[in-house]
Amino acid sequence: MLYRKFGKTNEKVSALGFGCMRFPIIDGKSNQINEEEAIKQIRYAIDNGVNYIDTAYPYHEGMSEIVTGKALKDGYREKVFLATKLPSWLIKSREDMDKYLNEQLKKLDTEYIDFYLVHTLTKNLWSSLKEHDIFDFLDTIVKDGRVKHVGFSFHDELPLFKEIVDAYNWEFCQIQYNFMDENYQAGKEGLKYASDKGLGVAIMEPLRGGSLAGNVPDDIQEVWNKADTKRTPAEWALKFLWNQPEVSVVLSGMNDMNHINENIKTANDTHENSLTQKEEELIDEAKNIYLNRMVVNCTDCKYCMPCPAGVNIPRNFEVLNGASMYNNVEHFKWIYNNFVGGKEKALNCVECGKCEKACPQHIKIIDNLKRTTELFE
Repeated sequence: MLYRKFGKTNEKVSALGFGCMRFPIIDGKSNQINEEEAIKQIRYAIDNGVNYIDTAYPYHEGMSEIVTGKALKDGYREKVFLATKLPSWLIKSREDMDKYLNEQLKKLDTEYIDFYLVHTLTKNLWSSLKEHDIFDFLDTIVKDGRVKHVGFSFHDELPLFKEIVDAYNWEFCQIQYNFMDENYQAGKEGLKYASDKGLGVAIMEPLRGGSLAGNVPDDIQEVWNKADTKRTPAEWALKFLWNQPEVSVVLSGMNDMNHINENIKTANDTHENSLTQKEEELIDEAKNIYLNRMVVNCTDCKYCMPCPAGVNIPRNFEVLNGASMYNNVEHFKWIYNNFVGGKEKALNCVECGKCEKACPQHIKIIDNLKRTTELFE
């Protein structure tokens, strides 16, 4: 396994991290983890060099931390860096922060967390946490030894990302990033900004929820087939990330032993700046084909917002585009049902037309919202 320095922490972390959000489950129920298989998979990854284990309070409806703690028994805890996250959306007071951290320590059955993240920061959550003295909490938990290093995970836009990076002496951060998301949320500019500030950077959604690895459209596969060295779509996506020196660790939610072996193999032989110019051009070609598969040419400029009916127009189009681009309706239907709020859904459009008058791209917004409803509802 190849290892990289994790920013200001000065720790050496494995290029591949084990994400504990997608454990194998029983009867399709998220909170019923197949513990025997999950523990076997985590320990196999650790035995093969993975030393970064990432979980969080809400994963598997609260069960991920418990199973992760069990997996790290029998001497495995001492072999890894354990990361988990403060459930930001549940914090209503300064006392809540200690309450949830202490609960997590108990669930994980450990005396300390190596890497503790303030989870899924957005504009509203960031404002709320500052009101409740998040910085005092972070100072305290490092001082009293419950946590070794503090960071944050992010789900908003670039200006807020830079603001958060500059607001505290963070040691690391976690962002969504892959070859399709270079201009999404923190994006490539955010990656470089954090790295230049000395932060280690953990990458989530390297395969965009599996969309870059499974159900690959024929025209995309034809691009990968042009390469001199034949690789799977997952390998291409991971190599794109490990090629960049600013990337510290790539988190993969692995729940299949074949995927674990493939990802470990790719992590073992991918160094920084190792892709050839031709290979980088192939990735760009695949990216452009994906982009051309978009249904709606929405640039997320938000001129159409706010919608009088509360519909989140750009978010609906993002999910609609995803289903088309990645040939995976079921996955994006799940995203639509779980991450597009009730009032924000396309079916709430009242066809007032205000958005279409404001759209600089002249998109037929009403028709495309109907299309979104037909596909996902």
